[in-house]
Amino acid sequence: MSFLKKLFGGGEKAAATPSGPSAPVAEETYRDLLIEATPIKEGGQYRLAGTVSKGSGEARREHRFVRADVFQTADEAAHSALRKGRQLIDEQGDALFRD
Repeated sequence: MSFLKKLFGGGEKAAATPSGPSAPVAEETYRDLLIEATPIKEGGQYRLAGTVSKGSGEARREHRFVRADVFQTADEAAHSALRKGRQLIDEQGDALFRD
């Protein structure tokens, strides 16, 4: 039975949920901001997700993003999340962190 679950994708748990933290798959610093790619596993695909943050400790501010794009591998989703993070920074800058 376990073989059939693996074959058809049953019984797998999501790597992360949009509301819960997960370990970054990739990260980079861009314009003094940290971009972390945290793809979300959904069945046999990975949804584009990540965070853009600045500061550290108590002063850390974070903007989480999740997009509808899905990819076959976590690496593809991570690459696209880093690109999307750079785009968000270019378009919105510090406005990402306003309440």
